[in-house]
Amino acid sequence: MARPASTVDDWLNALDVPTRAGIDALRAVVRAADPGLTEEIKWNAPSYAHDGRDRVTLGIEAKGGYRIVLHRGAATRDVADFRFNDPGRLAVWPSPDRGVIRLADLAAIEAGMPELTGLIARWIAATA
Repeated sequence: MARPASTVDDWLNALDVPTRAGIDALRAVVRAADPGLTEEIKWNAPSYAHDGRDRVTLGIEAKGGYRIVLHRGAATRDVADFRFNDPGRLAVWPSPDRGVIRLADLAAIEAGMPELTGLIARWIAATA
């Protein structure tokens, strides 16, 4: 079994060129949404934290494509008073504080950049 990447660069360098292009585009979206987020490899994927709290994790779908997970960390949180509005319905919400956005390819990422950036920025603000 391959050892998990220890740094973002290690993880990125292990990707093939087309997959890396999609991940780099998603990384640009996240950075545009909030340049102050910190990036590290967590859950074997680029993950972004605000003030040390995990908020966004990128991923590669097993059957192709990409995903963005909006979350409030790995631990279960009380969601009784938590609300987040996704007017464009970009994400599927398995719980009120966990959204998953799936994107088929680089073209879908590029076409959705303004909406994705706005959604992630609102997510960071709502969970700060």
